Amino acid sequence: MQMSFNKRRLEHASHPATAGQLRRGEAGILDRLDLPEDVDRRLMELGFLPGHKVTRARSAPGGDPRVFRVDGSEVALRLETALHLILKSSSVRNGL
Repeated sequence: MQMSFNKRRLEHASHPATAGQLRRGEAGILDRLDLPEDVDRRLMELGFLPGHKVTRARSAPGGDPRVFRVDGSEVALRLETALHLILKSSSVRNGL
């Protein structure tokens, strides 16, 4: 028996689970980074620290990379990287 489900519905639940799932203008509080140590360290140097607000800004015409506002800066990240930035369950909406 094959089961299917609507991925889009899970992606845009009321509180996105990762920065990669934020829609333009939405924000969330970063809980943790789930990346290799060297990438974690570099992103933390750029301001992606647990407890800080991450706001999704614009994106490239194809949707990747995406620009995020954090700690007064704008940083472009590939979607595959943004999906490893885990947000706390209580996201902030319309952070712009």
